[in-house]
This record gives sequence, C-alpha cells and structure tokens, in this order.
Amino acid sequence: MFRRVILAALLGLMSASALAFSLTDSQGKVHRLADYKGKWILVNFWATWCPPCLEEIPDLVALHEDSKNNLIVIGIALDYKNPKQVLEFADQMMISYPVVLGDHAMAAQIGPVRGLPMTYLYDPQGKLVAQNMGPLKRADVERFINNRSSRSKR
Repeated sequence: MFRRVILAALLGLMSASALAFSLTDSQGKVHRLADYKGKWILVNFWATWCPPCLEEIPDLVALHEDSKNNLIVIGIALDYKNPKQVLEFADQMMISYPVVLGDHAMAAQIGPVRGLPMTYLYDPQGKLVAQNMGPLKRADVERFINNRSSRSKR
C-alpha cells in the first residue's frame, strides 16, 4: 500500500514538473506546456547538421499548419555554434512553428535527448504520451493522435 502511495506521489510530481517547462523561442515568446491545455504539443529536438532532422521538417511544418490536428509543434535547435545561422536555416526550410535556440541543460526540462532528432508528444491534458528518437512522418503522428483520441472517446 505504502509503495502505491509513493509511486502515485512520484507520478504526480513527474506530471506536475512536465507542466512546468518554459521555453523562450527565437521571437522572444515564452511557451509553457500548461498554456496549451486542450491541444496536442509536439516538442522536437533537432540540429542543422542532422540529415534525419532535415528529412522530417516538412512533415512537422505540415502538422503544425494543419489546424484539424489541434497540434502545436515547437522545434528546439541543439548543437549549434551560431544562432543567426540556425535562424537563417529555419527560414530557408520555411519552418513556420516556433524555434527555440536550446542547449542540453534546457532540454532536461523535457526529457533526455539520446540522439537527434528526438521528439516528445503531449496529449491535450498535458500528459507525455509518446517519445521517439529518429525521424517522424506526418502520417505516423496523425495515426497516433487519432488512435489516442478514439480510445479516449470510448
């Protein structure tokens, strides 16, 4: 019994800390997970030198721009030397979602970055429901969201 209480308390702390992340994008806007209640939020760690990251960017842009998904994408650039080059690169790639110039200490607010690209997906209640290391496809994210949404309506 005591173990369950401790486990429940730890899980509660973990979910509370997830709601506490605060990221400031390249435009100076602060993004908090709690600000996006009711929306899916996909946090994607990437780098300009990472071919799989570049491969998934068009799908992430499409996900972010498609309002039927009720999804917000936040891209966190890591392992860069010059912030200006990252922002120019983001413009060239036509990234329409917020770009955060991050570092590994800041990334710790979200979770471990074991490789790039690394993606975390939060449901509309702010709960971390999936993580993925490697490139994502738009269809896979949409299928996951649709499956989760279907199950929650039952």
